[in-house]
Amino acid sequence: MIRITPDISIDPSLISMDFVRASGPGGQNVNKVATAVQLRFDAAACTTLTDAVRSRLKKLAGRRMTSAGVLVIDARRFANQERNRADAMARLTELIRKAAVKPKPRRKTKPTLASKHRRLESKRQRGETKKLRRSVKRDELS
Repeated sequence: MIRITPDISIDPSLISMDFVRASGPGGQNVNKVATAVQLRFDAAACTTLTDAVRSRLKKLAGRRMTSAGVLVIDARRFANQERNRADAMARLTELIRKAAVKPKPRRKTKPTLASKHRRLESKRQRGETKKLRRSVKRDELS
């Protein structure tokens, strides 16, 4: 079991890693060695994830989560397969840790009476400034 948080641990059998050829610079080596890692985590089958954590994980993962509930992480940052594997696992654990944090509920607030007065006063002053910029009509001169 891979421990993510004190109450969340994932079974390694739910994680599969495929190694593919990475794009980008690397000379002839890039065509021979499969260094990029494609990690797949079956979040739908994971029993330690609660429904709330799973839904937050889906929201955080975005398009990296398939409709079947499989999270796909591509790691091709390094030219070394082992470092890409560690990077993919680190990104998976970080994503699950973020999903495990319950968001703080938003409390509706009302503007204070003083802030309402300040806002209206600034609007009045702004209107006065604009009024002074207007062109003066001939009737007002005499």
